Amino acid sequence: MPSRLESLVRDRRRLRGGEALFKCGDPFRSLYAVYGGCFKTNALDGEGREQVTGFFMAGGLLGLDGFGSGRYNVTAVALEDSVVCVMPCALIEQLSREMPDVQHELHIALSCAIVREHAMMARLGSMRAEERLAAFLLELSLQFGRRGCSPREFRLPMTREDIGSYLGLTLETVSRLLSRFHKRGIVAVRQRHVCLLDAERLRALADYRCASRCRVPQAPRPASPRPAPACPRTAR
Repeated sequence: MPSRLESLVRDRRRLRGGEALFKCGDPFRSLYAVYGGCFKTNALDGEGREQVTGFFMAGGLLGLDGFGSGRYNVTAVALEDSVVCVMPCALIEQLSREMPDVQHELHIALSCAIVREHAMMARLGSMRAEERLAAFLLELSLQFGRRGCSPREFRLPMTREDIGSYLGLTLETVSRLLSRFHKRGIVAVRQRHVCLLDAERLRALADYRCASRCRVPQAPRPASPRPAPACPRTAR
C-alpha cells in the first residue's frame, strides 16, 4: 500500500544542482519529499562556518524542522539535478486532523529524524575518523539498496569536502582514509565512484549499528537512477 503521505502531494518541483530548495530562516510553507536526486542541508556553526547537517536521497523528507518554529532551521541545496514532491503545510495540518494515518506517519518521520540526529552526535563524539567514514559508506549502501540500486557500487552525489563537513573531518582526512581503504582492498575508489569490495570488513571497522533502519514513510516511488560503472578489478 502506498504511503498515506502521497495524499499530501500537490506539486513537483525541479531543481538544478547547486540550487537552494529553501534557506535557513525562510517561513515554513511546505514539507518536501525527495523524488529523485540528492540534497544536502547545512547550517552555520558558532564561528559562522557552513556545517553540513545531513544528506537526503529519494524518499527522504526535507523541512521537518520547520514544524516547531514555523521557519526552516537549515538550508537545503540540491547536489545534482533533483525533483521534490511539494506538500503544503496548510494541507498537512488539515489532513492530519481528518486522517489519523497521516498524522501517525508524520510522527514516525519526526521520530526517525530525532533518532538519526542522536546517532550522528554519538558518532562524532565516540568514533575514530576511519570508523565514521566506514559507517557513512555503509549508510549510503543501505540507502542505494532501498532505491533498487546496487548497494555494492554507487556514485557519491556529494563531494569529499561535504562528507568531511558532515563527519567532522577535513577534506584531506577523508581523501587519505579512502586511499587507505582502497589499498586494503576494502573499497575501490575512482573519483566519485565507489565499490564496496569487502562489506564485512567495513562493518567490522565501523562496529556497525545502523540508526537508519528506522523506517521513514516514503515518497512516491522514483525512477531508479542510472547504475554506476562496474567495480574496477583489484589484484589479489
